[in-house]
Amino acid sequence: MSETRVSKLGETIKISYLLFVLFFAFVPLFVMIVVSFKSNEQYLANPWFFDHPSTWKWENWSYAWDMVSGYIANSIFVSVSGTAITLSIVLMSSYAIARYDFPGKNIIFYLVMATMFLPGTVAALVTLFDLLVKLNLVNSLWALVVMAAVGGQVTGVFILRNFIEDIPKELFESAQLDGAGHLQQIWHIILPLSASIISVTCIMDFLHSWNNVILPLLLLRDDALLTIPVGLYRMDGEYVKQYGELMAGFAIASVPLLILFVFSMKLFVKGLSAGAVKG
Repeated sequence: MSETRVSKLGETIKISYLLFVLFFAFVPLFVMIVVSFKSNEQYLANPWFFDHPSTWKWENWSYAWDMVSGYIANSIFVSVSGTAITLSIVLMSSYAIARYDFPGKNIIFYLVMATMFLPGTVAALVTLFDLLVKLNLVNSLWALVVMAAVGGQVTGVFILRNFIEDIPKELFESAQLDGAGHLQQIWHIILPLSASIISVTCIMDFLHSWNNVILPLLLLRDDALLTIPVGLYRMDGEYVKQYGELMAGFAIASVPLLILFVFSMKLFVKGLSAGAVKG
């Protein structure tokens, strides 16, 4: 078999595999949209394809929006606030560890890294709950913000510290000669050069906060404070037979993540590439 035929066969296999993966990735999304326009009777009769547009149940979307809009707002507040606090701490910590020598620097860094091997949130639920009760943060969105801010710092410090160490020291020395302080150096040097790396860290932290189910279930008592995963869970439990309304709720809840994906895709891919070729 000639080299050209082998190359074409390889490309055909790659394309076939990608189409296979895409098919199984998009079929659930397609079915979700289809079911969101149906009543229970229509769903049971024809769950895979759209019925005539005149029979579509637009009220499913109206009802779902009334149910999940508040949950989405809560999730956005928790995820954005937690990510912003995490980014601030990660930037300053990584800058200090990468740029300056001080007694115990390496010990502190490796101790921080060692926390990655400690049991996660599930193993520490009782301790976390007791701590948050003492801080009077139970049944408050700020409890989730605090936990979101704490959870993503170690990985961020690990990634960003290594990146900052590769930035030429002459840039920082020139900035110091011009009178730039630490915050100015972070803002004008580190942020522009590491924007792609930071975007990856922020997206991962945001998604972790957005998809968190255990902590909201444990800490929130007021239905008005629920985040979107728990809100959909409650909706599923209470209205499990209303398939159209439930699927419409899932579809609406996915919109913020789709917007995040569209606007951050290039930075995310660039950040992953930068991390892959580092060193």
